[in-house]
Amino acid sequence: MAPDVNVLFITADQWRGDSLGAAGHPVVRTPNLDRLAGSGVAFRRHFAQAAPCGPSRAALYTGMYLMNHRSVLNGTPLDARHDNVALVARRLGYEPALFGYTDTSVDPRTVGPDDARLYRYEGVLPGFDPVCHLPEGEPFEWLESLRADGIDVPDDWRTFVDRPAPGTSRRTQYDAKHSQTRFLTDRFLHWADRQGSRAWFAHLSFLRPHPPFLAPAPYDTMFDPQSVPAPVRARSRAQEGAQHPLLGMMIDHPFLKSPDDDQEQRELQATYYGMLAEVDDHIGLLLDWLDATGQADRTVVIFTSDHGENLGDHYMLHKLGWFDQSYHVPLILRGPGVVDASTVDAFTEHVDILPTICELLGAELPLQCDGRALTPWLRGAPPDDWRQEAHFEFDFRDPDSPLLEDAFGLTMEECALAVLRDDHGKYVQFAGHPQLPPIFFDIDTDPAQIRNVAGDPAYATTVLDYAQRMLAWRMRHTERTLTGMKLTMHAGLVERNAPRR
Repeated sequence: MAPDVNVLFITADQWRGDSLGAAGHPVVRTPNLDRLAGSGVAFRRHFAQAAPCGPSRAALYTGMYLMNHRSVLNGTPLDARHDNVALVARRLGYEPALFGYTDTSVDPRTVGPDDARLYRYEGVLPGFDPVCHLPEGEPFEWLESLRADGIDVPDDWRTFVDRPAPGTSRRTQYDAKHSQTRFLTDRFLHWADRQGSRAWFAHLSFLRPHPPFLAPAPYDTMFDPQSVPAPVRARSRAQEGAQHPLLGMMIDHPFLKSPDDDQEQRELQATYYGMLAEVDDHIGLLLDWLDATGQADRTVVIFTSDHGENLGDHYMLHKLGWFDQSYHVPLILRGPGVVDASTVDAFTEHVDILPTICELLGAELPLQCDGRALTPWLRGAPPDDWRQEAHFEFDFRDPDSPLLEDAFGLTMEECALAVLRDDHGKYVQFAGHPQLPPIFFDIDTDPAQIRNVAGDPAYATTVLDYAQRMLAWRMRHTERTLTGMKLTMHAGLVERNAPRR
């Protein structure tokens, strides 16, 4: 039977979970995402499973924790045996279309030694038809469209894209009608107009608000730098860095450290909020199109981000480590049968999205999935046995440039951390090297997560409890492809697979 429900799966790269008007942010304005939330369900405490882009998206697309899918950094191949959201959709009769990118690295065992895909990590997730493939490092379709419009884009296009317009500090060298966000939106709408009555499945993957922190006019000056909230951090960089040896190194890294100048920090935040506003405006165009074509009532709309952005909190930029700012992201779902204007404060995770899509579309859930479908929340009947915590991981190995391995004398397998975060505390477990001890924050007394009390004897019992809970979580979610099977003399192959919890 041909599918009869559309799916519009939208991601915006590096969007913090607190940065929505509907989430109560004091400065950010996102009227269109607020509108989407008003006709659907907004998950207020939704967490990505990993950082940076590649590992996080692998979890989002496969429904698997990092410890199971093992695509641990940008460039780590995604095992070809794993199922994913595009393959699920294809089995249902869709022709899944990609607009943007998935940051998927090909499994080298499936291609020849000279295959061009071995020379880039920004490949296409198997199952997707790349109608408009715009990887961050090779956005050639967009660049060619700029040249066709008479814009002088140099061969070294990075100098055009990554640097501000002359005489400005945060404005792009192109205007809003020529932005990559607008280009991608137009490409999707052109494609969608040609689908007729056939049900479609599209993944629209916006690059922004991923750096560089530049925005086209008027978004570059939309927010007053003096109005932005102060970064969440200790009184000094030195005090913050004293929290843990790894943090002490990261906050001084030239790529990661936040600006020392207060005005520069404020301008960076204001520009980031402008970048959000630009994406929000284009999501408005998508919602308007669904309304105008009469397809809103038969379209599942999902909005989320691959990961967050530190934005100067804890004296850092970008996404890494163990702070919520890198992993807490928006999630809004709307579609047929979904309750209106509902909010969920339970902990939800990226591994829940593939099970949710499967249940909404009537697909069989891949055994590999670590998450649970969010459909009870979407139907207004919250389950009473939902998780009470969030989990995420960060792997900081780098086979090509082992900076941290060399600095701390680590093996590659010691370059890993896992986090268990609930209402009251956050526990961070490293892979056992004595120079990287565990971390614990008492969120009840330290919501900003600045004081590491893992070594405080008063917290010894609490830290042990969190460590045991993390061990139990990992044991419950270890890889299980064949574990529900047994070969028997009386019945041959017997198979029973329990649902995930």
